[in-house]
Amino acid sequence: MENKKIRLKLNPVMTLVILIALTIVLSGVLSLFGLEASYNEVNEITNTYDSIWVSVESLFNLSGIKYIFESTIANFAAFTPLSMLLIILIGIGIMEKSGFLKTSFNILTRRTQKKTITFVMVLICILFSIAGDIGYVVMIPLSALIFYHGRRNPLIGIVASFAALSCGSGLSLFLTSMDSSLLKETTAAAHILDANYTISSWAFIIIMLVSIIALAVVITVITERVTMSKVNKYEFKEEKKELRLTKREIRGLLFSLTMGGLYLLIFIYNIIPGLPFSGNLLDYTQEVYIDKLFSSNSFFSQGFVFIITILFVIFGLFYGIGAKTIKNHNDFCSFLTHSLDGIGRPILLIFLASVLINVFKKTNIGTVLCAIVANIVDNSTFTGIPLIILLFIGVAVVTLFLPNSLNRWTILAGSCVPKLMSSGVSPEFCQIILRFAECAFYGLTPIMAYYIIYLAYLEKYNQSQEPISLFTTIKYQLPYSLATFVLLLVIIILWYVIGLPLGIGAMPNI
Repeated sequence: MENKKIRLKLNPVMTLVILIALTIVLSGVLSLFGLEASYNEVNEITNTYDSIWVSVESLFNLSGIKYIFESTIANFAAFTPLSMLLIILIGIGIMEKSGFLKTSFNILTRRTQKKTITFVMVLICILFSIAGDIGYVVMIPLSALIFYHGRRNPLIGIVASFAALSCGSGLSLFLTSMDSSLLKETTAAAHILDANYTISSWAFIIIMLVSIIALAVVITVITERVTMSKVNKYEFKEEKKELRLTKREIRGLLFSLTMGGLYLLIFIYNIIPGLPFSGNLLDYTQEVYIDKLFSSNSFFSQGFVFIITILFVIFGLFYGIGAKTIKNHNDFCSFLTHSLDGIGRPILLIFLASVLINVFKKTNIGTVLCAIVANIVDNSTFTGIPLIILLFIGVAVVTLFLPNSLNRWTILAGSCVPKLMSSGVSPEFCQIILRFAECAFYGLTPIMAYYIIYLAYLEKYNQSQEPISLFTTIKYQLPYSLATFVLLLVIIILWYVIGLPLGIGAMPNI
């Protein structure tokens, strides 16, 4: 008798619909059982605790169903991944259609080792964390094209770039806007025990540098040795041709790089404070430079996606003019919409993802679970390494249900920072544990807003008759997540045991 493997290949659209329904039912069950918890939120004015109670809110009733119907349209219209993706695709479309990307990537990849290209791409994705979530809508499509024009499976580029972006989301050489917000929570929690405690902006640079390089190497190795054999096969319709640059293509590259370079110089000058007529894109109501750059009110932060899009348009336009691939304004307008062709299915997926995220957030399930973890850490009798491991595992697990770093740390900091300080662990190291732990499982949760971009692009390049299921996308990421979990936990433990400095003026121990 022949054994046949039964594989679950549920369409991702139906998977999202089922997850929405399950979330609604689960909220009703958990609410019926009265699942609730409290956590300590730090009052920065009095340096004392405010006890906050949270409970699961049921949507499995008339008022819950009414909320879903009332909020769905407004929530979808304000869903950031959709607007960011549509705008970025305009710039990517003209770069691709004009030939700029094909020529540039062919030059970059034709004499470079494949693993080197993978490493550089992965490293750029990790470093992109300084710009926040925009990396998902920029690097995922570009990585697919880098692999495609390098005659490699674009699905591998999508999987690897998403792994680097998600597993490296908490790693940054420089203080990001999110790090700055987390630092305020960490400092406020530290003031419960030491009212004069301060944390340097360069407190994490050494451990971050080591972790970024190590993670880039690990992700590259997994991509080249594991992912290559797991993803669906990809067949190229065009035969491989030896690249020979024509005079037009050379002229197009010179035009595009010159104009793009001038644009970048103007842009960079306007984020440098203190020079004549400079710093126009900063928010001067903030004190710290990173907050001036990335605060919600800064022009740079609000307009960064559009700034990148304009850069891409300049590259594509001036390459097209130089290479004669854009002959008139009709070509230009047509090329702008190239990447928006066939966008219907991704928009449907994004719509359903927005509903799932909105519904799950409304239920408070993630918030309650996070509060429970905070209480477990606070009430544990562990000290030293066991306590560090407990917090690391707790944060990693909670990330699956509460992906937002600031929301999670607001709940955890009030209990965890004083607890670890009492055990001799510095507040800076507490924040490192949070950031490293969230990296491990961040790419495994479909309630992370940008997960759907990853899924949509796998679907876009999928040549198989069967759709790529949500479970398949998670399976692709699992080796990266497990490796990241082990790698960053080992780095944390070694750093703590050896007592190496985290950065300038910061140690693992108090």
